Amino acid sequence: MSDQKDDFVVLGKITSPFGIQGWVKVYSYTDPIDGLFQHKKWSLWQDNKPLGEFVVGKGQKHSKGLIVRLKSVDDRNQAEKLCGSEIRISKSLLPELEDGDYYWHQLEGLEVRTVTDVNLGQVDYLMDTGANDVVVVKATADSVDDQERLLPYLLDQVVKEIDLSAGTMLVDWDPDF
Repeated sequence: MSDQKDDFVVLGKITSPFGIQGWVKVYSYTDPIDGLFQHKKWSLWQDNKPLGEFVVGKGQKHSKGLIVRLKSVDDRNQAEKLCGSEIRISKSLLPELEDGDYYWHQLEGLEVRTVTDVNLGQVDYLMDTGANDVVVVKATADSVDDQERLLPYLLDQVVKEIDLSAGTMLVDWDPDF
């Protein structure tokens, strides 16, 4: 198993044991949440260190989350040791997207510039607010000021262009807003 953190993307987190037979509760970052089950082999990490690869035996939606039984995890004590683990998969296993669609991890770190060529900083992370996704832009040494900005991720309206090879996101946004 490769242990290079940058080769992986985090898709969820094990939150707590469920029952006594090794099941765990999982918080999924995928949309839909059960999209996590498309991946049968998970790399579990704690404190940015790999624990190993685990194979999904069974899994299902439960309440507002998921419950999962990993093969080789047979009791509550083993399940408890996995709590807090991030669920990662190799980026190479992600499905190809259509042109104009991006995974969030691809946008993180992009330099954000306005259509009037003002540097606002770089994409720190994205969040789902329900109405639309929001790009959190943090200031950098080269940005116009030290403000953190929340920009709606609205393609064609706010986000005008994304160039992954250049590492840039062009936005129609007033720097004073």
